[in-house]
Amino acid sequence: MTRNEKYKRVTDYFLEHAPAAETELLYDDPYQLLVAVVLSAQCTDKRVNQTTPSLFAAYPDIPSLAKATPEEVFTLIKSISYPNNKAKHLVALANKVIDDFGGSIPMTVEELVQLPGVGRKTANVITSVIDRQPNMAVDTHVFRVSHRLGLVPASASTPLAVEKWLIKYFPESLIHKAHHWLILHGRYTCVARSPRCENCGLQSLCRHYARQKKE
Repeated sequence: MTRNEKYKRVTDYFLEHAPAAETELLYDDPYQLLVAVVLSAQCTDKRVNQTTPSLFAAYPDIPSLAKATPEEVFTLIKSISYPNNKAKHLVALANKVIDDFGGSIPMTVEELVQLPGVGRKTANVITSVIDRQPNMAVDTHVFRVSHRLGLVPASASTPLAVEKWLIKYFPESLIHKAHHWLILHGRYTCVARSPRCENCGLQSLCRHYARQKKE
């Protein structure tokens, strides 16, 4: 099976079984999504969704967050991972949006990564979810599933390398959706430990499953 054929089969499978895949983070606007994604680093979406309502009630927009202190933000996000650093990043991020971008959240990867606490993965999430740009955020789930399915070669050893392969082979119009396909598949089926292969409809083309059967 060629790589193009494999991508087509994976795409067809998810179009049938997960046509409405989307982020599990709860948000109402770009500001809320940006904050939620920053908070989600090394933290579950479920925990973030439990934390953000009180945070957004206190700081409903960029101007109000910019006026806060990290200590004030910390009290509202202390239940998530690395709350000290994230509180500092959120306040600094809000101030930079005001100072450098006129108060509007930028919508290019190059601009977003200038914000404190925002790396390439976060920038890719924001632009693909909000603006449906053909950008692929590669987290641990996407990285793992891409390798197990054989969507990328073993030599693709970094998130950026995996990102480039996925963008090259998934149809451009579906890249923003493919990001969620792979994340959710990794979160609920192709889990890190003891993947639930018996519940996976991609067994026939999965490199990892083929290896397991031989052992």
